[in-house]
Amino acid sequence: MTAPEDIRTIEITEADAGQRIDRVLGSHIAELSRARLQALIKQGHVAGTRGTIEEPGLRVKPGERYTVAVPPPEPATPQAEYTSLSIVHEDGDLIIVDKPAGMVVHPAPGHAGGTLVNALLAHCGDSLSGIGGVRRPGIVHRLDKDTSGLLVVAKSDVAHRGLSEQFAAHGADGRLTRRYVALVWGAPDRPRGAIDASIARSRHNRTRMAISQGPTSRHAVTHYGVLEVFRDEKGVPIASLMELELETGRTHQIRVHLTHNGHPVMGDPVYGSGFKSSARKLSEKAQSALAQLDRQALHAAGLGFEHPVTGKRLSFESPMPADFSALLVALRGPEASKAAARKAPARRSRAK
Repeated sequence: MTAPEDIRTIEITEADAGQRIDRVLGSHIAELSRARLQALIKQGHVAGTRGTIEEPGLRVKPGERYTVAVPPPEPATPQAEYTSLSIVHEDGDLIIVDKPAGMVVHPAPGHAGGTLVNALLAHCGDSLSGIGGVRRPGIVHRLDKDTSGLLVVAKSDVAHRGLSEQFAAHGADGRLTRRYVALVWGAPDRPRGAIDASIARSRHNRTRMAISQGPTSRHAVTHYGVLEVFRDEKGVPIASLMELELETGRTHQIRVHLTHNGHPVMGDPVYGSGFKSSARKLSEKAQSALAQLDRQALHAAGLGFEHPVTGKRLSFESPMPADFSALLVALRGPEASKAAARKAPARRSRAK
C-alpha cells in the first residue's frame, strides 16, 4: 500500500512578507532543503491562494496560506514484483508488452510499486537492472497510465541504444511507426490531416501539458485519419473513431492535440473534462459503456521498428481491449446512425 503524502500548511506572517516562497517554506520546514522545496514547487506540489505555485522566486504576502504536499520517500531502485504480463514478442535483446490500462510504466512519486518496470524486473531478472538507468531500466518510451497498448523494452545495452535512436528520430528515417486508435467527441471537419502545435508544461498546473509558444515549448505534430463517425438522429456528429500517428513524441501529445482541435478523447478526465455533459447525448448503452471505461479511450494499436541488433523489420498489432471495444460497439448501436469514413490509415508525406 502506497504511503500518503505528508501535507504541510504554512501561513505567511508580516515577517515573511516580500520574501521568496522557497526561502519562506525552508524556514518553516527545516527538514527539507531549499533545493528539495524548489523541486517540489516546480513539480506542482505547492498550492495556495493564487493556485498551484510554479515559481520558487514568487514573493509572498502576509495572510496567505500555502500547502506543501511532500510525496512519500521512494526506494532507491525498483523492486521486482511478480505480475502477469501480456507478452507479444520476446528475444534476447528486447521484449514487446501489451500494457493494460491502469498500469504505470516506471516508478514515480506515488507509484513506487505495481509498475511495468517492477513486473519486468521479476520477469527478466538481473539482466534488465543495469540497462538505461536505475529507475527506468530498459525503458525507451512510455504510455500514459490509462492508455493501453504496445510498448517495447530493451533487454541489452546495444538494443537500448538502437531503440533510443529510433524513438529520438520519431520515424523521420522510416524505421519507427506508432499507430494509435481513439474514440473522440465530435468529428473533425476534414477526414484526415495533421495537428501542428507546440506543447509545454502548463504554467497553471504542473501535472498537465498545454499548447504553448513559450521558450520551453517543444514542436509537436500528430497525424490523424477519421475511421468512423457516429451521429445522432439529426445527423450531428456525436463521436468518432480516429487513427493517429505521431511525428513527435511529447508527453500527453495526442490528448493535448485532440483537445486543442476541439475533439478530446472520450473519457479523458484531465483534458476532456469540459465535455462531460456530452455524455447525455449518447444512448443509454453508450453512456453505460463510457462509465465502465473509466479512462481515456486511447489505445496504442500498432508498433513497428527495425530490430536494433538483427536489423530485421518488426511489426506488431494489438486488438482493442474489451472496455474500448464495448464503447465502440455501443456507439455503433441502433440509437446512433453510423457513417463510415475513409478507412485508409493516416499517412504522412515526407520530402525525400
